[in-house]
Amino acid sequence: MTDTNPFEAMMKMGQDWAKAINPALESFTPNGFEALFPTMPKDVMEMFMGKGISPDGLDAKTRLLLTLAGLTVLGAQAEAQIRITVRHLVEAGATKQEIAETIAQMGMFGGVPAMSKAMELANEVLEKDEAE
Repeated sequence: MTDTNPFEAMMKMGQDWAKAINPALESFTPNGFEALFPTMPKDVMEMFMGKGISPDGLDAKTRLLLTLAGLTVLGAQAEAQIRITVRHLVEAGATKQEIAETIAQMGMFGGVPAMSKAMELANEVLEKDEAE
């Protein structure tokens, strides 16, 4: 019997495979993942996920608020996706208050830890936005 943890062995195999396919993946970090996705202009968001696809339906800002709610209630585990969504919400015209209230409301369904984590991630984006 071996002392090797099966999960660690599986992770090592996956890492070795990724390095063999693309050596740059060795230094990849998910912390910068959202930098790969540019912020869409408000008009483009509206065209592709708002009134452009459904004139009588939800606008892009509302759809993004719902996305943020879903990401929060799932435990705020998808950190890059939350930051990307908040960045797009700002571009779509959402206020800090609307973003905060959306996250706070999900505390009732996803729990306070999920709400706190999502609020922390949103604040990172909003503070960065203010600094620029």
